[in-house]
Amino acid sequence: MSERNLDFDRVINRKGTKSLKFDFAARRGRPEDALPLWVADMDFKTSSYVTEALSHMAEHGIFGYSDSEENYFNALRGWMKQRHGWEVKESWLIKTPGIVFALAMAIRAYTEEGDGVIIQQPVYYPFSEVIKDNGRRLINNPLVQDKDGNYHIDFVDFEEKLVRENVRLFILCSPHNPVGRVWTRDELESLGDICAKHNVIVVSDEIHSDFVFEGEHHVFSTVKDSFGDNCIVCTSPSKTFNLAGLQISNIFIKNRELRKKFRAQVSMSGYSQVGLAGLVACEAAYLHGGEWFDAVLRYIRDNAIFAKDYIERNISGIKMSGHEGTYLIWLDFRSYGLDDKELERRILYDAGLWLDGGSMFGADGQGFQRINIACPRVILKEALERLKAVFAG
Repeated sequence: MSERNLDFDRVINRKGTKSLKFDFAARRGRPEDALPLWVADMDFKTSSYVTEALSHMAEHGIFGYSDSEENYFNALRGWMKQRHGWEVKESWLIKTPGIVFALAMAIRAYTEEGDGVIIQQPVYYPFSEVIKDNGRRLINNPLVQDKDGNYHIDFVDFEEKLVRENVRLFILCSPHNPVGRVWTRDELESLGDICAKHNVIVVSDEIHSDFVFEGEHHVFSTVKDSFGDNCIVCTSPSKTFNLAGLQISNIFIKNRELRKKFRAQVSMSGYSQVGLAGLVACEAAYLHGGEWFDAVLRYIRDNAIFAKDYIERNISGIKMSGHEGTYLIWLDFRSYGLDDKELERRILYDAGLWLDGGSMFGADGQGFQRINIACPRVILKEALERLKAVFAG
């Protein structure tokens, strides 16, 4: 069988499919006709190898308790080795229904109520939610923008806060959502060295690791041999192959004691086997989906180039941060001098766009908007034209 789902210009109607992105606007207080480019899933059909595997599973008609076999791990191992040069072992693997679930398990496993957990805002908003919801203290090491709008890490502030706040856990976003940074090896090494010095465990969310356009993704545990004993690495095919609704993530924990504590928390949560559909889709994607992914990666790269060029030529008041990774772009609207409420109103009601407002990623995101560009280019162009109509003046 050859790959069939390579037409990314095709607009697929997702309404009426229980899509969080398209079917729940009114329930979330948004206009029904707002064009949604917010939640991070793609508007493309996944690899035809995945849909074939799921169809075969559905035809069997029995959906009982299931678990993965050797072929599943071999698919994971092959993808990680080929795409990231990372040799993983089956004993390190714990499967979860999602990475946010894994973050919550890690927080419970490695910290106590009242302990400090550090993140780098503006960052994926569930990071702050799982910290606060589990009774831990959110410690922020804000990313710093240079004069060109690109983001960097303040290492002095990072270490000072680890010590002052007695931080026990660091949640790293790599590549970073929403600012689009792909951290260099030197940056990751500096973070890892500081954490090792102060006995801080690193949870590395690498869900966007396959979407790299500039630089190279470095799996955190491979940056230094010693880092593997002090971290957990969270991976998933959900972004790479548009499988978020199937709820499957693969968490790798090399350190036996850390793995034991994490597994105990998963057990205490009442969770055991992941769903059959997620297992089937993940295995098929990692085994056979390379051609599809390489094609979608090129398409999204060209979308990012198109967006940057369009904004620079047509909407001088909006600045797009440097885009090194992920399929999410980060736009700076601060030159308009609008508070967040008015900015949201203009985007939602004047432009008719449903985006992710920057303040949900922390106070450091105020004045920004996150846009999902994993959509047909005609949709992206329509969204940018709507922004132009409201903000070009």
